This record gives sequence, structure tokens and C-alpha cells, in this order.
Amino acid sequence: MRKKITIIGAGNVGATAAHWAATRGLGDVVLLDVVEGVPQGKALDLSQAGPVDGFSVSITGTNDYDDTADSDVVIMTAGLARKPGMSREDLLARNVAIVKSCVSEAVERSPGCVLIVVTNPIDAMVYTAYKVSGFPRERVIGMAGVLDSARYRTFLARAIGVAPCDVSAMVMGIHGDNMLPLVRLANVNGIPVTDLLPADEIEAIVKRTQTGGAEIVGLLKTGSAFYTPGLAAVEMAEAVLTDSRRVLPCAAWLDGEFGFSGCFLGVPVVLGAGGIKRIMEFPLTDAEREAMKESETVVRRQMAATGI
Repeated sequence: MRKKITIIGAGNVGATAAHWAATRGLGDVVLLDVVEGVPQGKALDLSQAGPVDGFSVSITGTNDYDDTADSDVVIMTAGLARKPGMSREDLLARNVAIVKSCVSEAVERSPGCVLIVVTNPIDAMVYTAYKVSGFPRERVIGMAGVLDSARYRTFLARAIGVAPCDVSAMVMGIHGDNMLPLVRLANVNGIPVTDLLPADEIEAIVKRTQTGGAEIVGLLKTGSAFYTPGLAAVEMAEAVLTDSRRVLPCAAWLDGEFGFSGCFLGVPVVLGAGGIKRIMEFPLTDAEREAMKESETVVRRQMAATGI
């Protein structure tokens, strides 16, 4: 039997995630939204790409949570998107209500699924999903680090003049301005980026990474990024569905790892069947630990604001 992936929210991020999931042949896709006709139309359009691209999975658009029953992975994208001048925190109150409702409906029908949360602000929304679902921490994951690390790797690759896939670099902490793009571990096929770029250029790339989402919001003016967020969520889902044990930076509930407990922070995890297999812990420098503490402060403030 094929795997089943439900994507809640048929906006730009959700529809793009459905596209990536279908083209990778990860399993049958259910695209759900409250607006009648939108998920059905996008699912039909995407299905008709099958003969051209060669995929044969089923793609269903629906407004009924019953169609999501027995999903292996549920990707939560529903919520309001940022507009110019808005912070991720500005979205918090309105999106908490959306995530609470959607997660409650989804987990009732798919009690064994892995939840991947994309809705912003991610660190607060994944906390909301964790509390509402009652799932163990291994099965509730926030998508943030894969996206932020992709931006970081792209900027480094352009500056160095190499293929982005040959750049290994990771972002930890919150999905926001206090995120931690790790410089000392970034490399090009093992060559440290500090040997390839001057310090001031690396610092500029770090700052651009930290505000990468706002840069796209400012350019689009009517929405936020969706191509890479959609793919990042599917990258995580693929690791779960195929039990590939990929090491990916994700927002995970910490219980003493890296010296933090009782909150979600972006850290490297091993993803496989059932969700997080383990958190890849390693020593942080004093400066990195301070940056992580700044992330923790903001995340705890967001957690408190959820009222959960």
C-alpha cells in the first residue's frame, strides 16, 4: 500500500508542497483547505501533470477531514502569510487558532501520523501542535532549519562561485532574526568557508540569511516565500516516509539537549520512520550558546503568547 501525505492549506506553500511530493512519488497526496473549490482545482491541475512528468500517485483536493484519515505524514501549512512590515510574531494570535483547529481535526483521523508544521511563527505553531495533538515529541516537528540552511548555502555558494549542493552549512535556533547560521562548521566539500571568503563577507551573508524571509516578503509585497518552504517540508516528509535517517536541522522539543529544555529550537536531528530518531548533539562555543539563548528567550515569549 502506498504512503499517504496530507497537506493542510492549499495556498502557495501547501500547493507547492503537494507539487514536490507528487513529482517525487512519495505517496498519495491529499490537499485540504476550508475554501471550497480551491484544493479540488489545484489537485486536478496537478494530477494532469502526471502524464507529462511521469508520476502516478493519486492527488485529492478536499474540504473534508475524513479524506485525510490514516495519513502517514500531515504537513501543516494553513495560516495567514506575512506581508511587508509584519513580523512573524504579528501572525501569532490569528494563526494559533487556525493551527489548534486543524491539528485537532487531523490527529483525530490520523492518530499515528508524524506532524510537520510550516505555519509561521513556526516555533510557536509547532509548540501549539505539540500541545494540541498530545503526540510524543518525536512525532511533532517544525520546518525551519532546512529552509534557513538552504538560504545560507545558496548565499555562500554564490559568493564562492560553486554549486550549492557542494556547500554544507547549517542554521540552528529560532526561525527568525535571532537564528544562528553556524560559520565554523560551514564548508565546501570539507574546505572551511572561512578559508574561502573574508570575514566581512561571511558576516554579511549571515545577516542576509537571518532576514532572508523578510527580503522575499519585501520583494513579493503580497505574500511570502513558498517554493523552498514547500520543498523543505517535503524533504522532511521524505526522510520520514522512506526511513532514510537524514540529518536535517528541524525545530524539535528539547529535553536537556544543548542545555535547553521545555521548548522548541532548531537543531540537527536524525529523521526516519516515526519522526525524530535522535537529536545530534555536539559542543557549542560560548558565542553559539549565547545565540541559542537569545533564540530561546524569543521562543519562550512566543510560547507564552499562545496562551496554551
